[in-house]
Amino acid sequence: MYVTDVVVIGAGPAGLFSIFECGMQKLSCHVIDALDHVGGQCRALYPEKPIYDIPAYPAILAGDLVDKLYEQAAPFKPTYHLNQRVTHILQDDEKYWIVRTSKDVQIKTKAIIIAAGAGAFGPNRPPLENIEDYEGTSIFYFVKSREDFRDKSILIAGGGDSAVDWAISLSELAKSVSIVHRRPKFKAAPESLERLTKLSQEGEINLIVPYQLSGLKGENGFLTHVIIDSLDGTKQEIEADILLPFFGLSMNLGPISEWGLGLEHNHITVDPLTAKTNREGIFAIGDVATYAHKQKLILTGFAEAAQAAQAIRAYTCPDEILHFEYSTTKGVGIHTK
Repeated sequence: MYVTDVVVIGAGPAGLFSIFECGMQKLSCHVIDALDHVGGQCRALYPEKPIYDIPAYPAILAGDLVDKLYEQAAPFKPTYHLNQRVTHILQDDEKYWIVRTSKDVQIKTKAIIIAAGAGAFGPNRPPLENIEDYEGTSIFYFVKSREDFRDKSILIAGGGDSAVDWAISLSELAKSVSIVHRRPKFKAAPESLERLTKLSQEGEINLIVPYQLSGLKGENGFLTHVIIDSLDGTKQEIEADILLPFFGLSMNLGPISEWGLGLEHNHITVDPLTAKTNREGIFAIGDVATYAHKQKLILTGFAEAAQAAQAIRAYTCPDEILHFEYSTTKGVGIHTK
């Protein structure tokens, strides 16, 4: 049985930053994540995708952001329990929580921060016959390394930010890049759409609209062509050895949905000032948390992590008068010796 001040469920950006904020409040942390590495979706899905709205970084790769957050949390010596899920939480007589994982790890804690994104995630797969035969060799739902696609003939399916951004990025090194979308308009950032249009006019990206995926052709797990249909039923075969379907993610809160928390459309409702849920001692931050006018941004999760840490300090030390101090006044090493 481990004992700690705070259990953080989820080691994505918000969860990692909450370790730092809790450490600044002299709160120890154990961190649980279903993946075998920290970083959440940033590490698992798009480590080489640039992020442009992190303060002080005009652009930073998602994987690099995770590395910086991990480094920032390191002085507070968190304990990580990776590749396992939280299966049960119980409240004992002392008003502590007992957290149990799928590997039968048990942790006694004063407070819980749920930073689980939108829960366990997986790709929305297109309904194509024998698609599983090509997954992992010619069909990929995430881009972990751009270099894996150098000199390849790539067909991207989808019309959102991921499809547009990766088309632009991969056009720099691929043999060819095409996008198939069932509508003539794409839903992406205006600047990205301008770049997509320019690259299309220059012949660097082939836009195939309005079409949708229809079938696959290949041998021994490797694609040679992707069959597409127009809205009137006209078929085409597009030469491609890589298919990247970007149709979003399916999310599942899993056991979290059974913990008696206030839920709204698979998100946990919280007090925006403290990140408190409807259960004493449980807090939620990041994409899993919701309240009026919530913006799903990484930087929003960072602010919520700071609010949760302050609230947990007040909750766990009710008789202590808290005086707010800036990190420049507190320092970091002072509290980690």
